[in-house]
Amino acid sequence: MAMKFGTDGVRGAANTELTADFALNLGRAAAQVLSRLGAGSDDPGSIDGAPRDIVVLGGDTRESTPMFRAALAAGFAAEGVDVIDMVTATTPLVAFEAQRLGVMGAVISASHNPFGDNGIKLFAPGGTKLPDDVEAQIETALDQLGDPGTSIGRIGVHHDATHYVEHVLAMLGGRDLRGIKVVLDTANGAGTTVAPDVLRASGAEVIVIANEPDGRNINAGCGATYPEFVAAAVLEHGADIGVALDGDADRLIAVDHTGTVVDGDHIIAICAADLRARGQLAHDTVVVTVMTNLGFRLAMEATGIHVVETGVGDRYVLEALGAGGYSLGGEQSGHVIFADHATTGDGLLTAVAMIDIVKRSGTTLEAIASRAMTSLPQVLVNVRVGERVPDVAVRLRDEIAAVEAELGATGRVLVRASGTEPLIRVMVEAATAERAQAAADQLAAAARLRFS
Repeated sequence: MAMKFGTDGVRGAANTELTADFALNLGRAAAQVLSRLGAGSDDPGSIDGAPRDIVVLGGDTRESTPMFRAALAAGFAAEGVDVIDMVTATTPLVAFEAQRLGVMGAVISASHNPFGDNGIKLFAPGGTKLPDDVEAQIETALDQLGDPGTSIGRIGVHHDATHYVEHVLAMLGGRDLRGIKVVLDTANGAGTTVAPDVLRASGAEVIVIANEPDGRNINAGCGATYPEFVAAAVLEHGADIGVALDGDADRLIAVDHTGTVVDGDHIIAICAADLRARGQLAHDTVVVTVMTNLGFRLAMEATGIHVVETGVGDRYVLEALGAGGYSLGGEQSGHVIFADHATTGDGLLTAVAMIDIVKRSGTTLEAIASRAMTSLPQVLVNVRVGERVPDVAVRLRDEIAAVEAELGATGRVLVRASGTEPLIRVMVEAATAERAQAAADQLAAAARLRFS
């Protein structure tokens, strides 16, 4: 097997790195391994009397997604697994349906990547992300695939998202979002199918942009990785809030009424403070990753909220949430996980929760975000390399140590390999933006010299 699992499934250039043949074989291997996870459960996970071996499948709007969705479905069916194909569906919707039905889940999406990439995300029975050991089992099964057996699964199409819509709106606890004008950027992605309906059902006034997918415009100058687009629309329409999803809608970046970006750190800080005030923040603890701004940590310390830190990737946040029995966690990039309500990050669920906080406060997102935390200047430089360098921090330890010594206690350095692309990510926080940029450029130059 040429491809390996990264921090969020398997991802690569469509039809070259990630092929239909691979998707079919991955479907077979995943069926073999994930079906075993449900064996012996007290809940048979049946649907209308059908066996537990069922997978909910969906994907984003890339031109390659139907091909991969068909191939993956064929792989599951070749191992006797019935497929519920939700066609164009967000990652949180698929995970929710897998949880609701007690079955496996699979999503075709490369999330925030350009249209030419694609990926496959898998969920264990119950809609949970896979731990490292299960991914390793699937990789082994891929390498050892033989001929399929005689059992053939059925493939059916199912578009109904009613249960998911009700689930998201339940976050409001019977309240509504009337009186709030929202600009929604669906990134020309999977969110086009369900996000506008949810926000309109909440009572909000909704202006939808980037909602005409053509197979190639997903994330193109729009969505969570390009918040300038929704910010301009907020100013144009005089909206209260802008929300920008990514291609599979499992994360969110917001903007306030002035067009100022409110990133994942601020959103988590806002939600943590609100949950704690209402006695709903389990153990007064929030889970974040090493990429979270130092300003977040200082703000949480000042308010008596404990911070648990994990590696980069919402799957690691999820693992820590489960291990500690915590209720909230997420990433600076906008993955926010309400563990009492979902098994994965959900941009739409987060949007509803955040807008609800704003309405209940009687003030603006700008005011709430500024009170929640103050970010230290942070610079992120990506260095493209020929192949992933997982031990980059070890190999650049002398260079990193020199920069850390120069920054002292007022700064922070993180150098790591991307889990989804052949990139080295250099992140520096410092007292001033100029100092952070200089330090980041210095480390990026060292990385290019060593690995490019």
